Parts: sequence; C-alpha cells; structure tokens
Amino acid sequence: MNRTEQAAATFAKLYDGPPDGIWAAPGRVNLIGEHTDYNDGFALPIALPQTTLLAARARTDGRLRLHSAQGDGRITELAVSALAPGAVPGWAAYPAGVVWALAEAGHPVGGADLHFDSTVPTGAGLSSSAALECAVAVAYDELYGLGLPGPELARTAQRAENAFAGVPCGIMDQMASVCCTTGAALHLDARSPEQHRQVPFDLPGQGLGLLVIDTRVSHDLGDGAYAALRAGCERAAGLLGLRALRDLPAEDLAPALEGLPGELVPLVRHVVTENGRVAEAVARLRAGDAAALGPILTAGHASLRDDYRVSCPETDLAVTAALDAGALGARMTGGGFGGSVIALVEAGREDAVGARVTAAFGAAGYRLPRLLTVTPAEGAHRLPTENR
Repeated sequence: MNRTEQAAATFAKLYDGPPDGIWAAPGRVNLIGEHTDYNDGFALPIALPQTTLLAARARTDGRLRLHSAQGDGRITELAVSALAPGAVPGWAAYPAGVVWALAEAGHPVGGADLHFDSTVPTGAGLSSSAALECAVAVAYDELYGLGLPGPELARTAQRAENAFAGVPCGIMDQMASVCCTTGAALHLDARSPEQHRQVPFDLPGQGLGLLVIDTRVSHDLGDGAYAALRAGCERAAGLLGLRALRDLPAEDLAPALEGLPGELVPLVRHVVTENGRVAEAVARLRAGDAAALGPILTAGHASLRDDYRVSCPETDLAVTAALDAGALGARMTGGGFGGSVIALVEAGREDAVGARVTAAFGAAGYRLPRLLTVTPAEGAHRLPTENR
C-alpha cells in the first residue's frame, strides 16, 4: 500500500467514509536568499520530494476535524465560525489558520474532515508548517470551488502563519510549497510574488547532487528571536527612509551603514549582500553553470553566521565538514537557530560527504544528523485516486 492509499484508508477509518480527494504539499529548501523575504527581497527555493499528504472531505455543518498520523491519535474538532487567532494550540493552528484566513477574506468556505500524513521533518528548517498550510489551501480551493491562483493561496497560507499561529514569517516558504515546479528553482520577488519565475536547476544533468543535512537541532521561529530580527530590519529601513531594505542599492550600502546604530549594521549588510547573491545565483543557473553556486552558498553561510548571527555550532560544523569532504559549497538553510544545512556536491559524492559530517558530529558529541539527497520537486497538487 503506497502513501496515498494509506492516507485514504486511514481517513476512511477515522471518518466513516472515503475522502473527496488527496492533496500533497512539499517542504522546501532555500538555495540562497535567507531572511530576505520579509524585507521585500529575493530568494531562490526549491520544493522537496518530502511532502505533507492531506486526505480531505468537505462538511456542510461548519465543523472542522483534524487528525495527523504524526500526532497523538486524537481528532481535534473545531467550529469554523469560532476560529480566532490564539484559540487553537499546537500543530492544528497551522491548518485551522488557513480556513480562518480564507473565511476572513470573504471566501465561502465551511468545514471539512482532514487527515494529514507528513514526511517533511519537523523543526529542521524545511518548512513543515508551510507544507501543512499549503496542503489545506489547495484542498480548500478545490473543495469549495474558489479558483484562486497560486500566489493568492500562498498569501493566504502566510496570513494563517502570521496572524493565526503568530509566526511573523515572510512569503517564501508558502510560495515555494505552492508554486515550485519539478527540475527548477523558484526565483521569488517577495514584493511581487505574482512575478515569480522558474529557473532550470537540473542537478543530474550537470553531474551534481544536493545533500540536505538535518542537524536535528530543533528550532522554533515563534520563540521571539525571529520576530526581533524582522523588527530590527524594519527599524533600519525606517531610519534609512526606505519602504524596505530591498530598496537599498548595493553601491549605497557603505554610506548607509555609517549612519545606523551599531546593532542594525550587520542586519542591513546581510540583507543587501544576500539579495546580491540571489541575483548572482540566478545568472549562474541561467548560464547552465550550477556548479558555480558552490561559493555563493558558502558566502551566504558566512553572512548568516557572522552578520545575521542565526547559525549555531552544529550548523557551522556541518558546513565545515562538508567543505572539508569536497563539497562545492554549503550553507545553513531556513530561519536558523538550528535546522538544516545544504551541501552542493559532485554526483556520487553524497554518501562520502554525509559520512564525513556524521563522523564530525559523533566526534563532537552531537546527536547524529539525518541525511537527505533531494532534487527539485513539484509544488502543491492533487494526487490521482481511484475515487476521482
């Protein structure tokens, strides 16, 4: 029995009948462009093969029932009319928040029975929360005949995370989960998500592999550190008279930094230089030279470590060990404070690089990492089922 069949069978047992459909939404890794999206900047994510599956069936009584194969076995039951920010604890806040956001936007949505089963690692900086949200967004779009375009679904999912779950993330994670395509990276302009572009990223065709190293150091973007970074960037933009830091040209960076309070200088420097790294990465990919991403990734990690200060000893060690083992480049990916590292390697070197990182973690007394080799996958979509 494959995952789709298992999700359908579990749904039928939980809710006394088959689902109306099954949808999948992926996690993501960001190649480059970290902490730029909430500064109206640029990013270059890919969708992961790891997904959250959602078996769903619409209800007519306004009740929302949620169950996760990774949960405690209980079904959470809510009234759609009673959904409010802060009212739903734990993981259920993310999917319930999407239903709330759709209703708040005036869309004619009601209740549903929902069963989730995810292979996206949680706490690994791979956007397991966005996968939850986006699975609900695309399912509800079809269940209730909304006909919303991908970027609007992503905005809805982002609003759920911001206003309902209380995490002030940008839109990159949700755009990646909804709008990425197989074999490509998503060139995202966070100010104008509708203008996103697909950039070919053919790893096997260029003799490359992408290794994801989950350090298994869990992070929680709702703990205040992420919000403080965002607030610092917004304060800096205000002092510079800018709508957002994306509006500061690279050539004006040095004089701009001279007039800022010292604690804001490294934040601004990271955002401006990181936007430049995204532009360079896109140019390299469009030229068919994916291997040239390596030094860009490594420079991005140095900026996250030294300027943005969101790395940690485990992510720094993973980067160092991967580079020592011959990776073309490596960096922390995601919001930081733990999570995952990506390493761009020559095809066939994934196991050797992973072994070196694992050995380094063991020698340091760290929990051993989880290793994933990934290729750019499809964004959120409905899966074929026998019932359709």
